[in-house]
Amino acid sequence: QVQLVESGGALVQPGESLRLSCAASGFAFNRYIMGWYRQAPGKERELVARIGIGSVAGSANYADSAKGRFTISRDNAAKSVLLQMSSLKSEDTAVYYCMARGLGGDVYWGQGTQVTISS
Repeated sequence: QVQLVESGGALVQPGESLRLSCAASGFAFNRYIMGWYRQAPGKERELVARIGIGSVAGSANYADSAKGRFTISRDNAAKSVLLQMSSLKSEDTAVYYCMARGLGGDVYWGQGTQVTISS
C-alpha cells in the first residue's frame, strides 16, 4: 500500500522558516521523482519543487516563487523528502502536497499539510 505522509505544516509569521517532511512507504522510493506541490484557496495546484531519482542530492528544480528561499532534499535510505522553506511570505499560504512520480507514469499524492503565513 502506497503512502505519502506529510508533516510540518504550521501557522508562522512572515519571514520565518518552516520545514516540511514527507515519509514514503509502499513503493520503490529511489526509483521515483519526488516533489512538493501546493494549492492555495481558489487556485490550481502548482509545483513548488521537484527532485530527481537516485541520489541523495539529486537534481532539483523549483518554481520561480521558490527559488532562493526553498530547498528540497531527499533521503533514499529513510524514504523521505524534505522541503526547507525560509523567508516565508503570505502568498506561500497553501496546502502543501507530497508527490511521487514513477518512470512508468504512475503518480501518488499525500493528503497534504496546511501552511499558513500570517502576522
